[in-house]
Amino acid sequence: MAKKVLIPLCPGFEEMEAIILIDVLRRGNVEVVSASKTKEPVVASRNTIHISDTTFSEINVDEFDAIVLPGGMNGTKNLMADTEIQKILSIFHSSKKHIGAICAAPAVLRKWDIISGNDPYTAFPSTDDLAKGKGGRYTGNRIESFHHIHTSVGPGSAFAFALYLLELFEGKEVMERVKQGLQLPQSE
Repeated sequence: MAKKVLIPLCPGFEEMEAIILIDVLRRGNVEVVSASKTKEPVVASRNTIHISDTTFSEINVDEFDAIVLPGGMNGTKNLMADTEIQKILSIFHSSKKHIGAICAAPAVLRKWDIISGNDPYTAFPSTDDLAKGKGGRYTGNRIESFHHIHTSVGPGSAFAFALYLLELFEGKEVMERVKQGLQLPQSE
């Protein structure tokens, strides 16, 4: 059975990360739903304009298997300030559903103690101050998984992270089929 994944889009989100995640997962028959605060277009980090599928308030968390947060400095700050996202993430975490975050977005998980203590995580190296004083142990790996939490370093790792999540959700065969169709360099 195909998984259903939520990807929140806050103003300032990193386009490459969000769109690559949405695209690769959908190629693998994962049902991906993008959501934002309002029905208005969302301006991303490089001033591209996007329309989400739905709004945060219309989300029924029980329908989803995973949530993946794109980064972008301003997008991450907006995620950190949104109480609806905090509530959604809390439900995912307490239910042990998969939670992914890339680039600056792992700071959101650290702020709300989803990543805490000595939990390993990775993120864009200069974003540590966003959750200063909070827990987690930065590894610097391109992708880091610990229990149901999955993190990655940034735009350059978006394809690898999306494929990693696709394999996790739909299996190696589906991931390999999608990967072949992307014509990525052999090192990805």
